[in-house]
Amino acid sequence: MSEPIFMFDATDPAMKQAYEKAQQSFKYFWRELSWEQRRIVPGLDMAMVKLPFTDGPRTDGKPDYEHMWIGQVGFDGETVSGKLLNSPNWLTSIREGASVRVPFSHMEDWMMTDRGRAYGGFTVNVMRAQMGAKERREHDSAWGLDFGDPAVVRVEIERAEKSKKSFFASSGEKRAPEQEVHRDHPMCVNMLESLEKELRGNPSFGLSPDAEGWTLLQREALAGNLGVVKVLVRHGADVTAKTPQGRTASELARGIGWPEIARYVDQRAAGGKS
Repeated sequence: MSEPIFMFDATDPAMKQAYEKAQQSFKYFWRELSWEQRRIVPGLDMAMVKLPFTDGPRTDGKPDYEHMWIGQVGFDGETVSGKLLNSPNWLTSIREGASVRVPFSHMEDWMMTDRGRAYGGFTVNVMRAQMGAKERREHDSAWGLDFGDPAVVRVEIERAEKSKKSFFASSGEKRAPEQEVHRDHPMCVNMLESLEKELRGNPSFGLSPDAEGWTLLQREALAGNLGVVKVLVRHGADVTAKTPQGRTASELARGIGWPEIARYVDQRAAGGKS
């Protein structure tokens, strides 16, 4: 991957805040990427995550860390994995194309692009905010992307009307003020009827662990697909099953930031009705 290099101070408070915002909003990136992996025709132009890499302390005046992007991103609720997209400028312990796996807490940024528009890119926008108008145009032109206003980072790709609801959503349901109102991805909403039909004809569909030891319920909970989670539970998915790393669907959902899914699964585990 060839891209312009813009140096920045990773200890800058604004940059640290960008890291936090990137981690807090990562759930939207992972949900979109989870659906991207199922599409026959790709919907994303690019999806990548930024991580810090180091050879250890340096004595040549260069920074200890290079902040580079990885693609082919994987996520198990605890670690981020993928392949390095950049060619390091001074590091020697890693090369472009290398496979990497690091704790999620080390993730600094995420970015995905759709039809030339950038989503995420929190650290990129910190740098863009510090540029003059001409320098910013040159930066965006070098990337070939529309980043928009550096003060307003886009996180969700809208491909359908917001008013469209799952047939499992109850318009009359009352929620506590502190509860997050969950809105499913359009592809989740669109597949519910076909999934319901599949499960009626094949009750065991998606109930057994896959080759990596994950159940479909666990994957859908991590991806933030509440409608699919509800269908699977209604058809007997085991809400207490754990991944090989020892985490339940509820723990996965809560860890990435889908509290409504976690609450729903917890209620079912406690014997509540669907």
